[in-house]
Amino acid sequence: EHKLRFRYRWMFSERFGFVRHCELQNFGSSAARLEILDGVVNLLPAGTPRFAQTNTSNLVDAYKWTEFDRSSGLACYTLYSGITDRAEPCESLRANYCFSLGLTDVDVSLTAASVEAFRQGEPIDTTAMTRGTRGAYLARFDLSLDRHETRQWQFVADLEKDQTAIAALMSALSSQTDLKAEIDADIAAGSDALARLLGSSDAFQKTAEEQVSVHHYANVLFNVLRGGIVDHNYQIARDELRHALSTFDRRLTDQQANWFDTLPAHINLGQLLAKAEQNGDRQLLRLCREYLPIRFGRRHGDPSRPWNQFAIELHKDNGDPLLAYQGNWRDVFQNWEALVYSFPGFVESMIAKFVNASTIDGYNPYRITSEGIDWEVEEPDDPWSYIGYWGDHQIIYLQKLLELSQKFHPQTLVSLLQKPIFCYANVPYRIRDFEAILADPKNTVDYDNALAERIEARVASRGADGKLVWNQHDDVYLVTLTEKLLVPLLAKLGNLVVDGGIWLNTQRPEWNDANNALVGHGLSMVTLYYLRRYITFIDALFAELAENVSLSREVADWLIATREGIAACANSIASGSVTPEQRAALMTDLGQAAANYRTRVYEEPAFSGQTTIEIDEISGLLSDTLVVIDHCIDSNRRDDGMYHAYNILQREGCRASVDTLYPMLEGQVAALSSGAVAPREAIKVLEALFASPVYRSDQQSFMLYPDRALPGFLERNRIPASDAAGIPVFAEMLTDGDHRLIQQDCNGHYRFNADLQNTGALNDRIDALVTDYGDRLESVRDDILGLYEAVFDHRAFTGRSGTMFGFEGLGCIYWHMVSKLLLAVQEVYTTAKINGASASDVKQLGKLYYRVRAGIGFNKTPQEYGAFPTDPYSHTPGHSGAQQPGMTGQVKEEIITRFGELGADVSAGRMSFRPSLLRKQEFCEHETEFRFTDVHGSWQSVTLPPQSLAFTWCQVPVVYTLVDRVTEALTVVRCNGDTDLREENELSVEDSTAIFRRSGAIQQLTVQIARQQLFD
Repeated sequence: EHKLRFRYRWMFSERFGFVRHCELQNFGSSAARLEILDGVVNLLPAGTPRFAQTNTSNLVDAYKWTEFDRSSGLACYTLYSGITDRAEPCESLRANYCFSLGLTDVDVSLTAASVEAFRQGEPIDTTAMTRGTRGAYLARFDLSLDRHETRQWQFVADLEKDQTAIAALMSALSSQTDLKAEIDADIAAGSDALARLLGSSDAFQKTAEEQVSVHHYANVLFNVLRGGIVDHNYQIARDELRHALSTFDRRLTDQQANWFDTLPAHINLGQLLAKAEQNGDRQLLRLCREYLPIRFGRRHGDPSRPWNQFAIELHKDNGDPLLAYQGNWRDVFQNWEALVYSFPGFVESMIAKFVNASTIDGYNPYRITSEGIDWEVEEPDDPWSYIGYWGDHQIIYLQKLLELSQKFHPQTLVSLLQKPIFCYANVPYRIRDFEAILADPKNTVDYDNALAERIEARVASRGADGKLVWNQHDDVYLVTLTEKLLVPLLAKLGNLVVDGGIWLNTQRPEWNDANNALVGHGLSMVTLYYLRRYITFIDALFAELAENVSLSREVADWLIATREGIAACANSIASGSVTPEQRAALMTDLGQAAANYRTRVYEEPAFSGQTTIEIDEISGLLSDTLVVIDHCIDSNRRDDGMYHAYNILQREGCRASVDTLYPMLEGQVAALSSGAVAPREAIKVLEALFASPVYRSDQQSFMLYPDRALPGFLERNRIPASDAAGIPVFAEMLTDGDHRLIQQDCNGHYRFNADLQNTGALNDRIDALVTDYGDRLESVRDDILGLYEAVFDHRAFTGRSGTMFGFEGLGCIYWHMVSKLLLAVQEVYTTAKINGASASDVKQLGKLYYRVRAGIGFNKTPQEYGAFPTDPYSHTPGHSGAQQPGMTGQVKEEIITRFGELGADVSAGRMSFRPSLLRKQEFCEHETEFRFTDVHGSWQSVTLPPQSLAFTWCQVPVVYTLVDRVTEALTVVRCNGDTDLREENELSVEDSTAIFRRSGAIQQLTVQIARQQLFD
């Protein structure tokens, strides 16, 4: 007769910590009497070293001291001493704590053994102190519940409190202070503060499709958590600025002390940059230009990156808000891209941060923080430790930021092109010369220990600017934005393989999570697709330059040598298909040009000075490169209508050929994003993708690659008998019982020794055996290596994508790539509509867009998705539901596509609202309220009439109302009460700028949307 429902949820109080709110309801027809044991087990003590807990947890147990104060109900979990093997004291003076609220007549146990005792109906251990064992907080109590009665209680726990804080909390608990009310109020205040933060990034929307609005809110939440949020709009705190700049160059901030003193306590970003310009110190202007007052971002704690332990740092040690960000390269910049839509004034600062952290050889460091850059240092005993340059979609991330700058501020990039206020990162990696790369393309980067020591000394002397390239005058070497945009392009072209893509030969992959083992032999068409978009953009940008362009001499020479190689390549393409011999020769020309440049700039000082070249040299290079890229794109169209993503390089002597791999979702995304695929062809690509083995019908979405049947354990490592017989020394070794190279099992199958994990291990084993078998073995070394490769096909080994079954592995959907596809389809749709493609093609692209979107979680039930549908998740393996909430760049793409669905766009600095991809079903049928926060952080409410929806852009509410007429109309409501009616759904540059600057001058926009304009 009893029907009971138990529910709990975890919440967070900034004052009190983690709160587990529990609720028990009786839905039965009679009262219920219960005996309950509830709580938490294995509570760690304060000060537990992470490494010790994960690697020597039994040792940690020996230091544990747990005690319970009966008068207050508070339990403390401590290490009685710091964990150390040194012959010196190490006091441990902080405690984690736990207590309960809402319970009476409670017996508390500090040991997990009480769980089993309770199950057996035995008394639980209520000893008030334990030592040397794992702590728990288990509350045993009796409860009577009448019909339809609900009882609630809470467990509260927090970390690293000192004795003063513990004493104060015990006093409050013992004095019957209403802590529950304080905790509830603090949770409410924290929730409100979080909502205000998200409101500043335009998280709030009101539509008839609640799951769409909630999903957008979740996307903004995780985008902010990954990339941070701008503090106080565009107001820069002088003291924060001075402190931040001093971490980069203490000498500079000392020299500019008077200038800092003249600044007001808070200054607008535009005014700050103007004052820095007037100052005349280009180093000061460089640092001010890249300054980003970002807070609340977290290290996202990627489990595959041991350095990247999860953390959200909100406050400094003194309690003040902390302005800081950190993360690996792609996580920071991809989330900033979405943040630009709400804070467009910082897009050029993000570009400056990007290019200033790129290296003289055209690559990026691994990590970027508010205190500078960081790179990996190899630790030989750590399999996760390695050096090299990740591609990490370097070109497309920069390209997206450049495009946004051009949209919001059409003249700013041009004004920066010839300003020498940019710099180079000085990562102590040295890429080997071209011949060495050819000889061993998997081992191509050396760590320059001497340079690393010099960098460390400079950092200690001056600050984080010590990690930059310096000139002979003991200062940071400065160059123009033009040069910074050209160098990564030249680096990619230095690895161009015609018909194949960009050679991945810097010891790290282009996309670090998936095809990581393609390094050395892999060719990235993905990079080449994105390179086309980049070249098209900078070609138009550079067209506004004067005739002479200032570059470093070494860069200018590299550009001219590269242009000659690319021109020869374009001529070969014009005369017909490229032969393997021509391909190898072109590889050599371009690769040697890059190697010659690196040889020169790896010296100190890196550059010998500036020179000028004709703009025609640059435009000629870009024009010829487009010819080559378009040829490569055409040659990588697959027979099934899709595009190749990665290929395999086969280089033998003076010949270079290209082998292809299976289809990959990433290739279709990049091809559609390149600008080379016409609307009708894009439709064919998407239809082929839905018909391909990449599609998972159970989730109505796409895997990264087709799942495929793999050989079983005993099917692997089989050497054909005829091939084994072709190497006579094998028979000799087997006769002698020597199985160090080859074995034969009881079924007669020949197999390589199980310890030979790759060709490197095989080579080492042959070296060790040559002393025993002499030339009989040495003469067939190449034959053995070739046979090993034939058995295992390691040249086509892609790494994670072919050897794991979660994350980015076989059978898995990686949701970030699906959202990238969604954005790519939307871009093709928008371009087709703007360029006057046929109505039928535009319509079909829209349908395909929504077909892709239908597979994303918020359209599914929890059973279908395997998780909370409105939350973004990292991946969905073939054998389970979605996993890793929020751990995905998917959120960035979906914020951008949401703006696209709403038709909220900007061009030439003007906002416009033409939602041709928006569906009528999103409009609310009845009058409703839209709550949001304005630019001052205050809650506001707008009453929405029937047949309307609302969202914010730069925290200005935009209300769409449906009308039957086709004529456009937009009403601007100003903060002074004035209203302006425009007969077009586009704002003036002045009004757009006021909104982008978050001035508060415009209170609301109301846009009349014709029904016929919506997507049916």
